[in-house]
Amino acid sequence: MLYSTTYPAKNESEKWITFIHGAGGSSNIWFNQVRFFKLHFNVLLIDLRGHGKSPESPKGTVYSYDQIIEDVIQVLDEKRIQKSHFVGISLGSILIQKMLFKHENRVNKIGLGGAILNLNFQSRMLMFFGKLTQSILPFIWIYTFFAYVIMPYKNHRKSRAIFIREAKKISQDEFKRWYKLTATILPLLKKIRDYEAKTPILYIMGREDYMFLPFVKKIIQHQKKSLLTTLSDSGHVVNIDQPDQFNNNLLKFLLKD
Repeated sequence: MLYSTTYPAKNESEKWITFIHGAGGSSNIWFNQVRFFKLHFNVLLIDLRGHGKSPESPKGTVYSYDQIIEDVIQVLDEKRIQKSHFVGISLGSILIQKMLFKHENRVNKIGLGGAILNLNFQSRMLMFFGKLTQSILPFIWIYTFFAYVIMPYKNHRKSRAIFIREAKKISQDEFKRWYKLTATILPLLKKIRDYEAKTPILYIMGREDYMFLPFVKKIIQHQKKSLLTTLSDSGHVVNIDQPDQFNNNLLKFLLKD
């Protein structure tokens, strides 16, 4: 069972909001969201396999996206949460969108920060670099390099530092298990782009998220249930770069009929 934390709603609401972090992160990255959203919803934070306080998998374990999503569903079932809003960042955005394929009935509305819908040339080169070096370099060197490429500017310093700090808690073996998932990410992203979701989605993207924002702008034109909000002075990890704007835009979307 994954490690999870719940915070009861201050207004005694019966509605839930679930936060899913990205690769190398943990539920700690949502510190700016917990205090704000527990005023309106019951909050559920989840640490994915081998991240944060969730246990590492046994040697020889091979991950799949379906397996990781079932981990999340298992937590919902254990907490007796039939339906929840979902909020994800980076890889978390991919997992939530894939969750819709089989479990759309468990989802109310979705908020996605730093959403990944396709990979540009730079991100594909990063994946190739990681594949070549993961067996010879400490994973934290690779992850740190990725962090500086994806979040390059001075105003990304805080989010970059937090993600590197959280990634240091992951073992080399766990990093390799997760990295193997990149081999199937392009076909999955195509399925996500082609899927006509019935669930309302709000993409909240930093205007400096140069790797992933262009694809979101393009796909939003074809998704009837989706909206896009861009935040200035913000990069990939928009919930940390601009927490107040992120929270207020997301809450307005979630409360709207």
